[in-house]
Amino acid sequence: MRGMTGTLVLAGTPIGDLADAPPRLGAELLAADVVAAEDTRRLRRLAQGLGVRVAGRVVSYFEGNEAARTPELAEELAQGARVLLVTDAGMPSVSDPGYRLVAAAVAGGARVTVVPGPSAVLTALAVSGLPVDRFCFEGFLPRKAGERAARLAEAADERRTLVYFEAPHRLAASLSAMADVFGPDRRAAVCRELTKTYEEVRRGPLADLAAWADEGVRGEITVVVEGAAPAAAPADPAALARLVAEREAAGQHRKEAIAEVARAAGVPKREVFDAVVAARTADRT
Repeated sequence: MRGMTGTLVLAGTPIGDLADAPPRLGAELLAADVVAAEDTRRLRRLAQGLGVRVAGRVVSYFEGNEAARTPELAEELAQGARVLLVTDAGMPSVSDPGYRLVAAAVAGGARVTVVPGPSAVLTALAVSGLPVDRFCFEGFLPRKAGERAARLAEAADERRTLVYFEAPHRLAASLSAMADVFGPDRRAAVCRELTKTYEEVRRGPLADLAAWADEGVRGEITVVVEGAAPAAAPADPAALARLVAEREAAGQHRKEAIAEVARAAGVPKREVFDAVVAARTADRT
């Protein structure tokens, strides 16, 4: 649908604390011809809490009707309307309805603008204590165990910090699956009820977090996981054998020396043992 003269406004909403609402949100609620809300009841409570009135027509726009309602809202944009899109919490389109409408508006030439607001993804990253210079958002993991494991396997070698959303009743299973795929010692942070009264951030190895979550966790959950470590360069067998020999010369037992060299080099002990045997064989010949 070309020639849209309307404006689509994507507005962030608080993820917990109402005081975090963007200052412009109230003005946009009053100015919009149409407000598309993921939950119209929550929208009314939000407007009441902000002390503003929703002047335009309110329609529901959620996962179940997003595909069917998008053409209707696109027609409003074609007629020059100002359409405001809000979700239950955070930014539209980020694991919430919005992408279809944005794509339709862009295709039709409508103006698309944003009222920036809170984001659980960025908030969790900021408090996680993990690297934030590069990250990727993975949304919700599949509910079925096999599909979940397959999705995690795709990210096993991802070096950027990973961010996931998860339902509280699936958290323990997801953390356990992450520990299986990423390794039990991979660092992570579970961020619960961000900006709310009972906000909690649990940091630690995935295995420990999985054990903690197994006792039961409530609230809105965002999980931040450390990226994979860079792949180690192939170990030089001669160098491994030399390191073991140096430790033996200093009085360390060979078994202990092999274990320490293997741990430092990030290789199996068997690989170091074979390097030592090969070096001794070469010396005898």
